[in-house]
Amino acid sequence: MSVMSLQHPWAFAFGLLGNIISFTTFLAPIPTFYRIYKSKSTEGFQSVPYVVTLFSSMLWIFYALIKTGEDLLITINAAGIVIESIYIILYFVYAPKKAKLFTAKIMLGLNVGFFGLILLVTLLLFKGDKRVIMLGWVCVAFSKRVIRTRSVEYMPFSLSLSLTLSAIVWFLYGLLIKDKYVALPNILGFIFGVVQMVLYMFYMNKTPIVQGKEADTKLPVGTEEHVVNIPKLSPALPEKSSEVHPVTEMGNPRTSCAPWRHR
Repeated sequence: MSVMSLQHPWAFAFGLLGNIISFTTFLAPIPTFYRIYKSKSTEGFQSVPYVVTLFSSMLWIFYALIKTGEDLLITINAAGIVIESIYIILYFVYAPKKAKLFTAKIMLGLNVGFFGLILLVTLLLFKGDKRVIMLGWVCVAFSKRVIRTRSVEYMPFSLSLSLTLSAIVWFLYGLLIKDKYVALPNILGFIFGVVQMVLYMFYMNKTPIVQGKEADTKLPVGTEEHVVNIPKLSPALPEKSSEVHPVTEMGNPRTSCAPWRHR
């Protein structure tokens, strides 16, 4: 790290700043998990963002180890692995059974199966700089983490701002050390961060949809039991004739009644 600080003083400064901002970003979901802890329920929160972030941190550590000399990438992603693992453990404690099974399947498929496959392919089929190139593009591909939601409760403005600042700093870091695999994902990160902040501003004052709107149009319970007996409420009409005339629907002879005869 001392060599980097001498050869790339600005790169070291941006890398250190990126570590600080990214660390605060990793800590951003703490209020969410405190709420989960207090309510003893995940309340519809999903584990996917934390599982994907854990996978991303694992990839970047592997990339930094393969490339060598990337201590700043190792430190922040090691912290990310620890923090995201804690989040996932808490999620497992309070999530319902179905959500636990879903999370377990994702982790086994992504963090164990797919990461193990990338590890084997990189080490067995590639050598030297080709390993760095191959793994670099894999990291770029899996750096697209977008949380699509209309609720500002699940998309805090502070988190979007932190992600945007982090993307800017890491882009400059990648630019200064001439590492396109570090710089490219953060261009996307900057764009996504700005989009999230715009969405926040748009939906912040959005009036929530009133639930049960259809229920207001429904009849009260038991309404069908109240039957009005019209003949009882109407005054008795004088009986003019004892002859009963059939009611015939015009234009539909099949529904006409047979004529009744007066006795």
